[in-house]
Formats: sequence, C-alpha cells, structure tokens
Amino acid sequence: MNDSGIIDLYWNRDESAISLTAEKYGNYCKKIARNILCDEQDAEECVNSTYLKVWKKIPPEKPNVFYAFLARITRNTAIDIYRKNKRRSADLSLIFEELSGCVSDNETPERTVENREILKAVNDFLSSQPKRNRQLFVSRYCCCETVKELALRFGMTESGVSVSLCRIRKKLKERLKKEGFEI
Repeated sequence: MNDSGIIDLYWNRDESAISLTAEKYGNYCKKIARNILCDEQDAEECVNSTYLKVWKKIPPEKPNVFYAFLARITRNTAIDIYRKNKRRSADLSLIFEELSGCVSDNETPERTVENREILKAVNDFLSSQPKRNRQLFVSRYCCCETVKELALRFGMTESGVSVSLCRIRKKLKERLKKEGFEI
C-alpha cells in the first residue's frame, strides 16, 4: 500500500495502519533508533513508541512525506530514551558537537520562533545542494549514521565522508550567517 493509503487508514482510525507502517517502515525506524541507542531492546521500545505517537498525531496532522514524518518521530523518541537512560550508548555528543558551529542552544520563546526560521533556511539550503550532499547530511544528522556506515554506503573513504560533511556544514554556516542568523 502507498503512503497516502496508510495515512488515510490512520485518519479513519483503522488499526491496520500500524501493522502496515511496521511492515513498510519498521526496519527504517529501527535503524534510526539503533543508531542512536545502540541497544536492540531500547530500539524496539523506541519503534513501538513511535507507532503509538504516530497514531496519536494522525489526525490532526497529515504528513506530506510519511517516511520523513516517521524518521522525525523515531529520532526524537530515541533521543528522549537516550536522555532518560542517561547512558552514552552512541556518540551523539560528537554529532551534536559537529553541528554546534552551525546552531546555538539558547532556548527562549524568541529562539523557538527563530528555530522554525532556521529549519526553513536549512531545508532551503539542503534543497540547493547536490543529491549526495543532501543524503550525507540527512543520513548523518537526522538518522545518526556513523561515518563508517556512510563511507560504505556511498563508496567513499571515512576521511572523504568527514571532509564532505565538514564542507557541507561550512556552507550551511555561511548561508545561515548570510541570512542573518546568529551562529
């Protein structure tokens, strides 16, 4: 079944939507969770929580890109579990450190509004990048894949992946500065 059909099932409160989501995207969600949590049991818990959260969010939300919607919920749920467990199961600190030069962490109501604007600017930036750069960036910073995994998947050296990510972050930082965001 296609994604719009699955979303329609959620809207109609048909519980088969969950099993179809699991069938089509279960491995995808589990990979994201496993990359963050590095624990099979925690990853399972995360994916099950993701399905429940999706059930609660649709309706009223109607996602345009279902797999991205699932990825966001899975990633955020995994990070919550990670924080709850207070263990260093993945090198998230390295991932966040890599991005720290592009965004700051001063949370205020004004900053919340600015975060939405930054998100739009980042999306605009990524859409202007070559496909491989977009895939590298999203795989690393949204799906928390390791540099080693990216190197294997993209047929690059680990050093090449690191350099590419560094260049992408530098371009992003320049773009955000140019658009008036404080970095």
